[in-house]
Amino acid sequence: MHRQQSKLAKRATRVASAVERRGIVATYELHERLLGNRRSRRRFASRGPELDETQRGLVEALDRDGYVALAFAELHSQAAWKRLEAQGAAFVEETEHTIEAGGQGKVRAGKEFVARKWSFEGVTLDAGDAWFSVCTSRRILDVANAYLRLWAKLSYVDLWYTAQQRESDERVASQNWHVDFDDKHLLKAFVYLTDVGSESGPFEYVPGSQAGGRNVVRPWAPMGYGRVTDEEVSRHVGREEIATFTGPKGTLILCNTSGLHRGGFATAGPRVLATATYCSPASLKALSNRNYVSALETADPVVRFAVS
Repeated sequence: MHRQQSKLAKRATRVASAVERRGIVATYELHERLLGNRRSRRRFASRGPELDETQRGLVEALDRDGYVALAFAELHSQAAWKRLEAQGAAFVEETEHTIEAGGQGKVRAGKEFVARKWSFEGVTLDAGDAWFSVCTSRRILDVANAYLRLWAKLSYVDLWYTAQQRESDERVASQNWHVDFDDKHLLKAFVYLTDVGSESGPFEYVPGSQAGGRNVVRPWAPMGYGRVTDEEVSRHVGREEIATFTGPKGTLILCNTSGLHRGGFATAGPRVLATATYCSPASLKALSNRNYVSALETADPVVRFAVS
């Protein structure tokens, strides 16, 4: 009887999961086609950004390859970098003190190798925070909007400390090839706050693998597949074609993570970076709570929309 009840319970769980999944997909498609994104595209069409040469080049590269890398100083001021660099140094000191005391810091289940500054605790942020100030600047927000062809939402802001691991450890979670299935087109920003070499957990990306790209391994779908095996990747792209983002502190990476990517397997020392996510109003993440609360005071409707 117990075995029969267990089978029934498992079947009920599968059915419930399938029903929930269909509901999530229907919600996404409704927002993508008729509700949030339609209004957001209209706003973009009537008040699109005026890009300079650097910004236009970034959007063109993102359209072509799904990613672009540059020095932080090419898009933002030296003063903004100094503030972010100082914030990163303070975060490293705090995190390493926690680790030395036997703690882990703010980690997520299954991704304990990454300690986060805020994680999903709903911290209140304003212009006084160095990284949030960068993320809400029109320099990067205009690029996100131009690439997504709508007024985007800033859905996630954080700093990550990726701990050093043994070379014999197995890759887990986002250290394996995967796609983000919460939005068909989204833009993530990563800024290296430490030098990142080939053994420091560099970000890796399959060019053109984003939805609608030239090298799609599998069609994108909301709540679709996550992990992709090394064998499947190798059948579609040669190792020499994969973009591996090693670089000095201050490297800025923009990428559409609906494409295949991985990173964070650091064996030669910790990797520290700042990260942010720009997505459409239809994004499954945007339909849930952000990891921050904005206290930013601004008269700019584009920025207000992004943080609201």
